[in-house]
Amino acid sequence: MKKLALILVASLIFLGTSAQNPYAYKIFRNGGEPITFDEMVNELTLTDIILFGELHDNPIAHWLQIELCHWLNSKGKALILGAEMFETDNQLILDEYLAGQISQSRFESEVRLWNNYKTDYKPLVEFAKENNLPFVATNIPRRYASMVASGGFEILDSLSTEAKKYISPLPVDYNPELPGYKAMLSMMGMPGKANSKSENFAKAQAIKDATMAWNIANNFEKGKLFIHFHGTYHSNNYEGIVWYLNQYKPNAAQKTIATVLQTTANELSDDNKDLANYIIVVPERMTRTY
Repeated sequence: MKKLALILVASLIFLGTSAQNPYAYKIFRNGGEPITFDEMVNELTLTDIILFGELHDNPIAHWLQIELCHWLNSKGKALILGAEMFETDNQLILDEYLAGQISQSRFESEVRLWNNYKTDYKPLVEFAKENNLPFVATNIPRRYASMVASGGFEILDSLSTEAKKYISPLPVDYNPELPGYKAMLSMMGMPGKANSKSENFAKAQAIKDATMAWNIANNFEKGKLFIHFHGTYHSNNYEGIVWYLNQYKPNAAQKTIATVLQTTANELSDDNKDLANYIIVVPERMTRTY
């Protein structure tokens, strides 16, 4: 009996210790069921468009992005890559670099790169270059988003025909009742004031979402898999880019991935359920890339 008691105590100590082991990440389905990376990849081979939402300074999200590309490529999927981090008026320079027409140093000096490009996005661009894959600059030039933030959608009408080529078709459809846009007003301390000037900030978000969706739709090819990388807020809750893609390319199958921080990655919190088709949970104490 004493021996049995000792075994039980030892077992409880082991279980208590193992339950505290840290996980760098875990992936869950929208309802909270754990899923392996390999299972997720296999399911993603069956879709048309993958919307990978990241936290910009999260190393796990960036690592899984490049791993996803490698795994899908190894399964024989024809890929098209695209990203929020490149603006539409830089597409020519990006194409020239991918085609080997300009040097890496020339490319990196002339394109408006994010500060964390070398650690977080360069691996994706180099993957596309090495595998002769297209990489689409999908985001609206920031100067035009800034115009909307100060003057609303109407100010875009003053742009030249050439400038409008870099933006989703005008006029832009906009639903101020979408929770994501309403949340932006709340974060600014202006909840429910749809007619206030602060709504232009939500409209600036919308013009980014619309332009990214438009460029995904325009560059999508049936039989190929388009993977788009962006801040997770742009596709959380199946809004943002998803909402516009459902208008621009309604027959294309989409799957979304969200990245969230939690105290631990052991299970998916109720607040993060149904955020996306797949949710990557990373511990809050994870090292940041900047």
